[in-house]
Amino acid sequence: MVPGRADQCPLTRHAGFMSELTLNGEDTDNSRKPWIVIDAAGLRLGRLSTLIATYLRGANVGSYSPSMNMGTYVVVINAEKVTVSGNKMTEKIYRRHETGRPGSMKEETFIKLQQRIPERIIEKAVKGMLPKNRMGREIFGQLKVYAGPEHPHAAQSPVDLTAEVKAKCYSSGQRK
Repeated sequence: MVPGRADQCPLTRHAGFMSELTLNGEDTDNSRKPWIVIDAAGLRLGRLSTLIATYLRGANVGSYSPSMNMGTYVVVINAEKVTVSGNKMTEKIYRRHETGRPGSMKEETFIKLQQRIPERIIEKAVKGMLPKNRMGREIFGQLKVYAGPEHPHAAQSPVDLTAEVKAKCYSSGQRK
């Protein structure tokens, strides 16, 4: 598009004026949102969580608006088989407060948390990539993570996007 040439822009309504993309309730209606399944077996944590956050926010659709919840429901299976690179298996530390009071902080490594609660690893990685506000908390509710290969969401007829996610995760030369 040439600057100053409004007749070449597909969003023009009048000559010289840009129209806005208006979204309605159908775009954010939770009952119409699709469900997708991603198999996390053998995928890297960081690359996987960025793609999950993209699908949750809806940034992969053409009508994306950062101020609206336009994403999909994401079901992640085999969370216990997610991998990390380098020395993160032993050096990555997860911290939590059991009582919320000073001095009661607990620390554990990636390996220990993966043995204890493998779902929490993916949940914490994705939650850190979402907005830190009310909408981020609402979007985080659309993420369902399960340690094994089974999930109870078959009634929603989710679409399996594992092949597409693997292609995006391995696109930068990471070995398969």
